[in-house]
Order: sequence, then structure tokens, then C-alpha cells
Amino acid sequence: MEKLSDITKAVETKLTKLIKHLDTVVKENEILKNEILQQQTQQNELQESYIDLQQKYDQLKIANALLGSEDFKKDTKLKINSIVREIDHCIAQLNLTKD
Repeated sequence: MEKLSDITKAVETKLTKLIKHLDTVVKENEILKNEILQQQTQQNELQESYIDLQQKYDQLKIANALLGSEDFKKDTKLKINSIVREIDHCIAQLNLTKD
């Protein structure tokens, strides 16, 4: 009988250790999930900031070209041509709806 009670105590001790370890792992998992969420939020903010800065840079290039800078004239002409094509397309669609 002593062997059976020793085995039971050993199992209980190991089970207690496993439960403590499980609690530790669950807490660590929660911490890591929170860190992942924070990193994702930060990444999204940085991505939005990058897009905003890229748009501002493009606008500055166009403004610079309109002011006479030779560096971005080609880009500005392409952008203006693109806008004119969009306007022409809109006008053509308006004309189709009138008919």
C-alpha cells in the first residue's frame, strides 16, 4: 500500500507542477498576444504615415515642376495627361447618359 500512496503523491506533485507550468505558459501567451497586437497597431500607423508622406512627396514634386524645376517635369506632364484623360472619360460618360 505504501507504494500506491507514494505513486499517488508523486502523481499529485507532478500534476501540481504541470498546472503551475500551464498557468505560466497561459500568462506568457497572453503577454505575447498583447505584444503582437501592439506591433500590428504600430505597423498600421507607420504604413498610414508612409502613405501620407508618399502622397505629400508626390504633390511636392508636381508643385516643384510647376514652379519651373526641370527634375520632375516629365512626371508632372504624365500626371496632367492622366488627369485630362480622366476628365475626357467623365465627359464622354456624361454625353452618353444625355443621349
